[in-house]
Formats: sequence, structure tokens, C-alpha cells
Amino acid sequence: MGERTLRGARLGGQSFEDERGIEFAARQNIGYACPQGHEFEIPMSVEAEVPAVWECPRCGAEALSKHGQTPEAKNEKPARTHWDMLLERRSIKELEEILTERLELLRGGEIGPAHLHRPSKKKARTA
Repeated sequence: MGERTLRGARLGGQSFEDERGIEFAARQNIGYACPQGHEFEIPMSVEAEVPAVWECPRCGAEALSKHGQTPEAKNEKPARTHWDMLLERRSIKELEEILTERLELLRGGEIGPAHLHRPSKKKARTA
């Protein structure tokens, strides 16, 4: 490997090849504008698919293309809540029955925190 390196060449240094006879790919400048008012252009190949959104180099916000392209709407499922998942397993009637049963147990002192079932000191003194 040592025999293939050039002495005096450094990383990021100048190329030893000249640009004569090289035909560059066709380019186009695509303009973007961000919500903060920054405008900039990005050079792209003529054959490239131009994105509708590009990150602003100044502030990092999403800049929209000036060519009238709009970003595609993403098909996102709405977030499922605990209630939605519960309704997948039980009907409203079943849930009402369970609620009634649990409230009766709670009021009877069979379930729930102990401090709800002990007689309070105020009631004991007045009695």
C-alpha cells in the first residue's frame, strides 16, 4: 500500500487531474423558502426527483419548494387510547355492569384503600 501513495499529497489536497474533456452532468437550481423568510437554492441533477421539502441551512426549519410542489400527506393512524382498546374487548353494557359491581365492593369495604373503611376520629368523638 505504501508504494501506491504519492509523496507530498495530503487529504483534501488538490487533484492532479485537469478538467479538460470532462462533460459535467446537466444541473438545475431548485429554490426553497422557509417559514422564517430565508430563501436558498440547491443545485440538483436535471434527472433527479426534486423533493418538495428541504431543511433550511440557516435555521433548520422545513423549507418548501418554490416550484409549487406540496409535500405528500402521510397516512398516519390516529393514536389508540386506553378507552379505544377497552372498547375492543368489552361492550358498554358489560363495562357498566363491571363498574356497578366494583362500586358495590368498594362501598362495602371489601376492596380499596384501608383509610376509606376505618372510622374517622371525628366521627368516633362525636358518637
